[in-house]
Amino acid sequence: MRLRLVPQDTSFDFFARPKLWLGISGALMALAFVSFLLQGLNFGIDFRGGTTIRTESAQPVDVGAYRDALQQLELGDIAISEVFDPTFGPDQNVAMIRIQAQEGEEAVSAEVIETVRTTLQEVAPDIRFVSVESVGPKVSGELIQTAIIAVLLAIGAVLIYIWLRFEWQFALGAVAALVHDVILTIGIFSELQIRFDLAIIAALLTIVGYSLNDTVVVFDRVRENLMKYKKRPLREVLNISINETLSRTFMTSATTLLALVSLFVLGGDVIRGFVFAMIWGVIVGTYSSIFVASTILLVLGVKRDWSKPDQAAGTQFSDVDA
Repeated sequence: MRLRLVPQDTSFDFFARPKLWLGISGALMALAFVSFLLQGLNFGIDFRGGTTIRTESAQPVDVGAYRDALQQLELGDIAISEVFDPTFGPDQNVAMIRIQAQEGEEAVSAEVIETVRTTLQEVAPDIRFVSVESVGPKVSGELIQTAIIAVLLAIGAVLIYIWLRFEWQFALGAVAALVHDVILTIGIFSELQIRFDLAIIAALLTIVGYSLNDTVVVFDRVRENLMKYKKRPLREVLNISINETLSRTFMTSATTLLALVSLFVLGGDVIRGFVFAMIWGVIVGTYSSIFVASTILLVLGVKRDWSKPDQAAGTQFSDVDA
């Protein structure tokens, strides 16, 4: 017996109140924007600047013990990770410690570094600081700019792809869903003040890909049904298409969430922010592919005869499998 999260044949009306779904999404995006303006993001070391210390000792690296010892110093955001390399000897245990820049300073002072060394020597007496490097606010500002450009380029590439693959109405619906997902993810990080670093940018780009995959599956079925049901209203065709792909959508989301929740619970603090962003992104991405992208397509309307690709509409590649 096959496992199904939803019945095989469903007939839900997803567009009984299309303006309601757009209104809810618009309100959530407005709240996210207001939270961003009032609170901002809790930028991590990647964006604030700070100091990276490379340590080495004969004792195995205990990330938890290192973190507990350094938290007493109240230095703000501290990231600790163990470095693995096959060239290391058995008594060569390396860790990377990143400490955010202190208020009014571009880097951690020599006095603070010495205090960190003394504190860690209580955990590992033979610990040595192999290298100490600082990243100033200027470099951090460039990282923020690069991250924004990366997200915008990804969304722009999606716009062009969907326009060539389908039609401009589909492209606007898909991009609106992606913008919706990105804004809500940034908003939840702003509201909860979860650390925002380069790993979260990677999560945002992954969310864009995941949400796009869900949206394209629905849109591809919509295109097939537009050719199959040429006389039926667009709203009815959209409902049929979403109901036909609903089982696949929920099964994909559920299995992805199963792995992500396991990572969130068992993965530790290092990847918890990234995994949280992915969990949130899967949830809002599944929602937006049904209630945002498809609703916008309903509002904009679409051509009904897909048997003849329209060269002017960008659908000349609509019959190409990709």
